[in-house]
Amino acid sequence: MKSVFLVDDSSTMLMSLKSTLEISGFKVDTASDGEMALGKIKAGLKPDLIITDINMPKMDGLLLIKETRKILRFTPILALTTESQAAKRDEAKKLGASGWLVKPVTGSDLVKVVKQVLPGA
Repeated sequence: MKSVFLVDDSSTMLMSLKSTLEISGFKVDTASDGEMALGKIKAGLKPDLIITDINMPKMDGLLLIKETRKILRFTPILALTTESQAAKRDEAKKLGASGWLVKPVTGSDLVKVVKQVLPGA
């Protein structure tokens, strides 16, 4: 079973994404901000995929991507955000993001992208 780590400061978004992914057969861990997420990664969490919001308190998604890349160099990271500006997207890519999804995203679209990023999922 492939594992997905969701990072978002919206508890509603976390709940919705988590249930969608679990129904589709994924193991899901969550964190409510980048600082908590990085703590879990430093403590040994090694998900198959990370999906992070960009705009969060304490540590935003861009810094989380940058810091995560120092530990998990090859784990795919998707940014899931309301931001649609090319500059933000380019910055995320430069920091190591594998892809970019703009909210709101339907459950079926999310699962489709996750399966594209995780072959064999």
